[in-house]
Amino acid sequence: MSRKGRVQRGTKETEVVVEIDLDGTGEVDVATGVGFYDHMLAQLGKHGSFDLTVKTTGDLYIDSHHTIEDTAIALGQAFRQALGDKVGIRRFANASVPLDESLAQVTVDIAGRPYLVHSEPESMAPMIGPEYDTTMTRHIFESFVANAQICLHVHVPYGRNAHHIVECQFKALARALRDAVAFDPKVHGIPSTKGAL
Repeated sequence: MSRKGRVQRGTKETEVVVEIDLDGTGEVDVATGVGFYDHMLAQLGKHGSFDLTVKTTGDLYIDSHHTIEDTAIALGQAFRQALGDKVGIRRFANASVPLDESLAQVTVDIAGRPYLVHSEPESMAPMIGPEYDTTMTRHIFESFVANAQICLHVHVPYGRNAHHIVECQFKALARALRDAVAFDPKVHGIPSTKGAL
């Protein structure tokens, strides 16, 4: 069974193409025009063992907001498409990932119902590099969750360096998603008493 998703999304602000293979090997080809965001999406593919291609052109002459947001929307749509009928998956997973002084704890439920809980240190620097507003991290997760239709809890109990704080969140998300979408030999059919996810 192929678990691949492909979404092409165009607006007056951006053009986005996302391709994902949940059963890949972590091969990534990402270009959004926002360097730090490319780095984060590469973490998602590599540590999730997802083959991930992302190509975005956006109105960066305004700022990076539309480019980042629309990419996250398309990524969520492609992820949901790749999940297919969700038969036999583990569904629930969690991961904790440190990055030097920072720690991220992520719990995910491939629930069919979007919900996000997100917390990170409030004192972190407002920008990473010239293009990445650190308030966008939550917005990325909001956009991804709404379109992937998953429940996601992300908590960073401590951290000091903004780069580390954001990067460990993406790495922990990758590991949690990798486990949640994996097949479990003990699961037969849809992993829900409702019979649907």
